[in-house]
Amino acid sequence: MFENIILEIQGPIAILTFNRPDKLNAVNAATVDELDQALEQIEANQDLRVLILTGAGQKAFVAGADIHELDKRDTIKGRSATRRRQAVYTRIEQLEIPSIAALNGWTLGTGLEIAMSCSMRIASQKAKLGQPEVKLGITPGAGGTQRLPRLVGVGRAMEMVLTGDPVTAERAMAIGLVNRVVEPDKVLEEARSLAETIAARPRLAIQYAKDAVYQACEGSLAEGLAHESYLHALSCGTEDKQEGIKAFLEKRDPKFTGR
Repeated sequence: MFENIILEIQGPIAILTFNRPDKLNAVNAATVDELDQALEQIEANQDLRVLILTGAGQKAFVAGADIHELDKRDTIKGRSATRRRQAVYTRIEQLEIPSIAALNGWTLGTGLEIAMSCSMRIASQKAKLGQPEVKLGITPGAGGTQRLPRLVGVGRAMEMVLTGDPVTAERAMAIGLVNRVVEPDKVLEEARSLAETIAARPRLAIQYAKDAVYQACEGSLAEGLAHESYLHALSCGTEDKQEGIKAFLEKRDPKFTGR
């Protein structure tokens, strides 16, 4: 169905692969449109529990925006292109299910912006992550200046954005930009293992917990606590909550149904 991405459904797990390896999976406008269409399919599939995003080949997750399209951007095109990408990447962030970015290589510019839209990130030891836009005379435009400080703090984000220099996977983990660093041939395997763990948890509890964690980055502590309490109350009314408590008391594995 797609030319620039591959979408596979493996039981409760969806794997979306950016598939332009000859271009280091650089994102063009067509890729953004296909990503949006794929997300629509994922949202409609109530059997899915986790989304994994990765890149084709061994060199890159996404090495940035398509340079030929970028060369043609003027002020008007720059505004429309970035607003479009911001909307699609935010759609990843706001999925009911968690998402995991499996970073198998270069993760630069819009590639890092996609990765930061995911709930978690797992990186190859060979991965390099960065926002190099200033080296091209522009600024990040698809969330880089907004999500990066939320993940690593203002000072570290400033250094990455203002120098444009990438960081290693080990440095990315040290500053909180990625969750795990693994051997290059283990990235997708590690992401799938984490996805399977999450997929085995009750769907609504995962959805509510994900929502509550993101709320912590948006408003005041008081607003976050009120939101957390509301979501906890909702989870207490689910069948899975009853099953989870019953299974614990009966010393057996729970059988969650997603209700």
